[in-house]
Amino acid sequence: MDKVDSQKLLKKGAEASLFLASWHGRRVIVKARFPKKYRPAELDAKIRSYRTAHEPQLMHEAKLAGVPTPTIFLVDMKNAVITMEFVEGKQVKQVLPHVSKKAQQELCGRIGVLIGKMHRRGVIHGDLTTSNMILSGEGKIFLVDFGLGEKNSELEARGVDLHLMKRALQSTHYQFAEECFRNVLRGYSEVLGGEDAGKVFEKIREIERRGRYVDERKQA
Repeated sequence: MDKVDSQKLLKKGAEASLFLASWHGRRVIVKARFPKKYRPAELDAKIRSYRTAHEPQLMHEAKLAGVPTPTIFLVDMKNAVITMEFVEGKQVKQVLPHVSKKAQQELCGRIGVLIGKMHRRGVIHGDLTTSNMILSGEGKIFLVDFGLGEKNSELEARGVDLHLMKRALQSTHYQFAEECFRNVLRGYSEVLGGEDAGKVFEKIREIERRGRYVDERKQA
């Protein structure tokens, strides 16, 4: 009854593989966490099981916060497989370089709003890149791949999440990364308010200072 057919590999990552498949006549994404031979079998099973159970929970929490995420259809704990909605659209990574400056600003501001809503509910994404954001045909931004996420309301976790977003923008969209991140922070502030957002922004600066200090020590 719940058989998934016609699987086609879309992405083979370090943490999991993604397949495009058919389920009850609809296209779905199948996320499979295969055993890692470099880990002891018992530890590997625990890690795969935890992440398989935890990711749908985080996606549900994000959805409750007002952040679009794919609908989960099946969770197979035994085989560490999640079957979820296939979101029709393009990665924001593919969209940003080909729209106007004004559209970039608007899109990044909306991303900041979504991150703010997640953080306000205590959800940390863990891998905020424009590859993990899908712009649907209806114009909604879906956040995907919560495999490295966690429930955490601490300032440090929020700062690290946004710092990783900044690094991802610098790496992938270096031509306009600075302005994009400014607009992400603008949207974020709209949700959390100036005072709370300011504390997170200071934490980002602190994390950056730490990184520079470590780099300098390595070069000394």
